[in-house]
Amino acid sequence: MKRYASAVWQGTLKEGKGALTTQSGTLKATPYTFRSRFGEDPETNPEELIAAAHAGCFTMALSMVLGESGFTADSLSTKATVSLEQAGGGFAITAVHLDLTGKVPGIDQAKFEEAANGAKANCPVSKVLNAKITLTATLA
Repeated sequence: MKRYASAVWQGTLKEGKGALTTQSGTLKATPYTFRSRFGEDPETNPEELIAAAHAGCFTMALSMVLGESGFTADSLSTKATVSLEQAGGGFAITAVHLDLTGKVPGIDQAKFEEAANGAKANCPVSKVLNAKITLTATLA
């Protein structure tokens, strides 16, 4: 299975602008700029998309791990925070923190954390990221 996305860019780094498109069409010429990446402009940016991909992948993986253990979540909600920091002569994604809240009937905190840590270690996006990935798991 292969999935793709594409990017186009016009202009200089700081004054230019780009657009992102995904194979599914969910993103279609979605704008991104230097200001959205390093400032507060409302367009998207690569780090935000990595955070969305990681949150989605991890949450799906956790649903699978829970199911394999005989649990079905009423709800799982994950916020992924990607840290982009100046490192050496450029920038690097140095960490990802996952904040998870789940409502899972019949599970205790220890089993919930064990399942969450298994999903964190084994979701495909976690495996591809070369950054410190941390997790806070809260059982509601």
